This record gives sequence, C-alpha cells and structure tokens, in this order.
Amino acid sequence: MAAGFFFWRGKLWYGVLFILLTSLTDMLDGATARAGNMGSAFGGILDHVSDRYGEFFILLGVGISGYVHPGWAIFALFGMLIASYTRAAAESIGGLPTCEVGIMGRLEKFILIIAGALLERYLPGYHLLAYALILVGLTSVVTSIQRLRFAKRELKNRQT
Repeated sequence: MAAGFFFWRGKLWYGVLFILLTSLTDMLDGATARAGNMGSAFGGILDHVSDRYGEFFILLGVGISGYVHPGWAIFALFGMLIASYTRAAAESIGGLPTCEVGIMGRLEKFILIIAGALLERYLPGYHLLAYALILVGLTSVVTSIQRLRFAKRELKNRQT
C-alpha cells in the first residue's frame, strides 16, 4: 500500500523503495517459514492473496499518478492477475504440483515497473513507465497462455 501511495503522490523513488521492501519481505517470509518448518497451507494461501493486494495497490498508485494513462495500469494489473489465476487454477483444479512456467514471473514484472519508474523520473517525456506497464501486461498474458498450454499438456499426459 505504501508503494502505491507514493506512486500516487508522484514520489517515484519512494514508490520504488517500497516495491523493493515488499519484494524483500515477500521472499523472506516464505523462506523463514520453510526454514523454521512453520509453513502451513493457510500461510501459503495468505501469501498469494496478499501478493495480489500488493500488486493492486502498486498499480493503482501508478495508474492515478498522472505519469501514465490509467488504462495501461489496468492492462498490467489484468495481465498479472490472469497469469496468477491461471497458475492457481492449474494447481488447484488441475491438481498439478506446480505450474510456475512462463516467460515472466512476478519478480521480473516488478523489475520492469521499477525500471520504468526510474526511467520516467530521470528521462521524463518519453513515457517509459507506460511502456514498462505495456510490457508487463503483454508478458503476463503470454505467461498465462504458456501456463494454459503447459497444463493442457500435463493433464493430457496423465490420461495416457
């Protein structure tokens, strides 16, 4: 939420800082739970849901910041959500042990948003943050398609 707030207020550096802090704590909480054998099914669900909330608030802040047309933030958000949902559906409905495939993961998408924000800050007028969001949206949709194809292939192999 803090990253989204700072993006909304036009404080790109602070927005980037809070994305980095969010990413760091997201990596550490899962690693800590696994290392201490404290992980649980509910903890995994809570982690995934809180990740979606974080993505929403970050992209909401970017979308209403005035740096980009809000439609590009919505496109990036849709892409990120559909890629995540495709994986979740393949694993829960399809029963696949994992469907973490595709050209772009969550961390790489955040790196694109961070790079776009920093470039927007130091090279204004080129709309580089908007291009970063477009790239996030496109790669997310491609990732979703790759996950669907992977799930179809894996489920077909189970039947034979």
